[in-house]
Amino acid sequence: MAENKKLQDVMSVTMDKVKGMIDADSIIGKPINLDDGTIIIPVNRVSYGFASGGSDLPSKQTGNFAGGGGAGITMEPVAFLVIKNDSVRVMQINAHPGTVDKLVDSFPDMVDKVSGLVKGKKDETPSV
Repeated sequence: MAENKKLQDVMSVTMDKVKGMIDADSIIGKPINLDDGTIIIPVNRVSYGFASGGSDLPSKQTGNFAGGGGAGITMEPVAFLVIKNDSVRVMQINAHPGTVDKLVDSFPDMVDKVSGLVKGKKDETPSV
């Protein structure tokens, strides 16, 4: 039973360290304000993992416990949100985006085109 408590302690310390390594600013970065009013917001992909383990060591004495834990984090920049005037653009870093990434990237252009079509039809009302 004591080894379970010790293993829980090792796991708890490992998780606390992982929590301390990452926060919301790691995924959506702090905005960068340019002189011309443009705002650039970095977007990152964050992955992390951890492992903990332990065991009783065989010995003449009871209560010999050995344990350890570790964690790793990778952070990869994937895009920038560029806000200028009243438009928002997603500037991807990935040279070979997946299907979902392509859809997200093309969404602002589609909205602009649909808005232009709707506005164009309203302007084309025949005058009498």
